[in-house]
Amino acid sequence: MTCLECNKQLEPAERASSIEELGVQLCSAHKRRMVRLMESHGTPKEAVQLYYGLKEAGVTAMLEWWDGTKSIDIAISRVKLNIEIDTEYHMLTHEQAINDLEEAMHSFRNGFTTIRIPHVLIKYYLKETVNNILGIMEGLRVHIKAIN
Repeated sequence: MTCLECNKQLEPAERASSIEELGVQLCSAHKRRMVRLMESHGTPKEAVQLYYGLKEAGVTAMLEWWDGTKSIDIAISRVKLNIEIDTEYHMLTHEQAINDLEEAMHSFRNGFTTIRIPHVLIKYYLKETVNNILGIMEGLRVHIKAIN
């Protein structure tokens, strides 16, 4: 097995540690980088898993992309898609709902579509989630071509 970032051959203990902590196989150096990113931005583990799932599907995505006002969990700039991972969607208040709507409006005004994905969907249905995002991307590509 190899690191998903640099293709370095992984030792069994290195692989097991990365999968246990992040849910993806990374070498020690890339695991440390990812843990630092997660700590500094509050990135959910599921965002890392989705990022690498999309990467494996051939999608060029950016993890923790700054949109000018806030950090986006995953951005796919080619189709102007922002993906936010909801980790506490079961405790949604009206204030959070308004904030989410305002963030979506801000993104939309800048030409981006924002989707919110519950973390449990990634945890249990990663491949299906990636396939659905690929479908969303295809729809956005068609829309972008129609505008140009």
